[in-house]
Amino acid sequence: MIRSNRAVAEREGAIFILSAPSGAGKTTLINGLLKIFPDITLSVSYTTRSRRRGEIHGRDYFFVGKKAFAAVRARGGFAEWAAVHGSLYATPRRPLERNIQRGQDVLLDIDVQGARKIKRLYPRAVSIFLLPPSWQELEKRLALRGTDRKESIRRRLENARREIRAIMRYDYFVVNRDVREALDGLKSIVIAERLRISRIKAFCYQQSARAIG
Repeated sequence: MIRSNRAVAEREGAIFILSAPSGAGKTTLINGLLKIFPDITLSVSYTTRSRRRGEIHGRDYFFVGKKAFAAVRARGGFAEWAAVHGSLYATPRRPLERNIQRGQDVLLDIDVQGARKIKRLYPRAVSIFLLPPSWQELEKRLALRGTDRKESIRRRLENARREIRAIMRYDYFVVNRDVREALDGLKSIVIAERLRISRIKAFCYQQSARAIG
């Protein structure tokens, strides 16, 4: 009989923030990251914007009216909220805090305003900014989406300039030249942050017995 020790660590859940200008490929990378790490929970935001084709209430967003949004905000139900492109968006507080308390990692898909507020409330949150490979490529991607009018594209590009200027407030950045390479970058960040000593709440060696022969 061989006895061996196994390192066991109990850690708090990590909050991962991913921000990017429209057209940087954030949705594709989020879906890819969740396939690599199926144990990460994607926070579902509230929004007052109209539902797009194929979107499902409760999976993509919680689609609510402005009155319902204001009611949740008034009772402190949001960890952060922001106005983006004429609509309101927010991160629900209760599921976020419940997950991190039980050691569950959470991914937030939020803009620069929201990221700043989350970092203020949860200083240990990990913020990542996703960049397009070039400004020309960003313009091209927005035009090819075919879901926005010229005025909307112009507004999104203006917002992108402002958002990119905020990159120095983030902990990490990833350039989305190639989806596979960008996913590798995000994967490395998640693995490194999960191994931070400062996240460990308890540590021990568990002894186990193994028969040989």
